[in-house]
Amino acid sequence: MSPNTRDETMDKPLSPTPTADDATPPRASGTEPSLEERVTEALQQIYDPEIPVNIYALGLIYDVEVDGSKVLVRMTLTSPACPVAGSLPGEVEQKVLGVYGVDECDVELVWDPVWNPEMMSDEAKLELGFL
Repeated sequence: MSPNTRDETMDKPLSPTPTADDATPPRASGTEPSLEERVTEALQQIYDPEIPVNIYALGLIYDVEVDGSKVLVRMTLTSPACPVAGSLPGEVEQKVLGVYGVDECDVELVWDPVWNPEMMSDEAKLELGFL
């Protein structure tokens, strides 16, 4: 059974088995990052295939809400005609479901506010030649 398949006896999604990539080492203070921080770290590993910057730094992630083991990600795209419009939200969902402690993830694609280059982090602007 794959990590995200349903257990028919319990009719509940199974949590993915954490891998070495999902395990987050304790911080110097000895505390573990929160689930929201781990989700944010996972989102920073997703790149727009046309732009060499992760979607978090691009400003495409508007909000991450964590309620227990359920995560809601509100995100946008650079434009409604973006070539990855059909695949990027699904990639975000799968990446978040791979974070240890997440049992459910919903991705909401929103268009308000409209994305613009000012939403990028300074690091992204520098990488793309905006600074």
